[in-house]
Amino acid sequence: MITVTRDVFKLAQAFTISRGSRTEAKVLTVAVTRDGVTGYGECVPYARYDETLDSVTAEIEGLPEDVTRVALQELLPAGAARNAVDCALWDLEAKQAGKRIWDLIGVEKPGPEVTAYTLSLDTPENMEQAARDNAHRPLLKIKLGTPDDMPRLEAVRRGAPEAKIIVDANEGWSAEVYTELAPHLVRLGVALVEQPLPAGEDDALIGMDRPVPVCADESCHDRASLPKLKGKYDVVNIKLDKTGGLTEALELRKAALAEGYDIMVGCMVGSSLAMAPATLLAQGVMVTDLDGPLLLAEDRDTPLLFDAAGVHPPEKALWG
Repeated sequence: MITVTRDVFKLAQAFTISRGSRTEAKVLTVAVTRDGVTGYGECVPYARYDETLDSVTAEIEGLPEDVTRVALQELLPAGAARNAVDCALWDLEAKQAGKRIWDLIGVEKPGPEVTAYTLSLDTPENMEQAARDNAHRPLLKIKLGTPDDMPRLEAVRRGAPEAKIIVDANEGWSAEVYTELAPHLVRLGVALVEQPLPAGEDDALIGMDRPVPVCADESCHDRASLPKLKGKYDVVNIKLDKTGGLTEALELRKAALAEGYDIMVGCMVGSSLAMAPATLLAQGVMVTDLDGPLLLAEDRDTPLLFDAAGVHPPEKALWG
């Protein structure tokens, strides 16, 4: 049996990117039950990819009750629906085998990984205060993506002079804006810039000077995306809601590393259940960005542990 439920998690504060703001995370929780054992997965339908709660629910409910992970890869495209079901099936397999997920996959038990903490797009004054409030964190990710981002960059660096900073433009810059900002990213010690240009316009990155590593987010979904990234990007951001689950994400990570890309493991704004499978992908990568639960005012009953060492792998009661 496959069931889909809608869950809403309130955010600790409004979260804003270049495409808009939200005050809650609306997610779908999938439960796959077979022979009295239930596996769970979560996805976050994303309007940028033409996904809604209704459309993703319909995709999941259209699956055969006995769908396998292998068959699932062909029955649904990469995206939120496949992700939730794929992760639920992995959780089910681990429970049925009486093993932890890393033993099932055949990798070492994951350890904690330092995760970025995101500062949402705001006025320079508010972003400086947010940076100051979180200056103790080792890695800050700042949401930008407007034609006038220099004051925000300067403000965040003033607020957190010692923190490592990465920037996410969420497709919000033009080639001209990025070219103008690039030397200032270096000056301000930015370690990575994520998706500076719209995915459909990123050919402009070919031949462009990239003094700071550039990461593909909206331009990279699964392994089929890789051929179009050559000459444009240095890093790929792997998100389960883009790859369509852990199965494809593991293959994308392997293929991207083989082609010389560094790896970022990211997330949508969801609960600990959504982040749990991604902790396996995040082992040893260039950037881990699994701070979704840190942005929530409420979480799952058995949340992931976040401490000074970073985000820890899930407890059995949560997933895997």
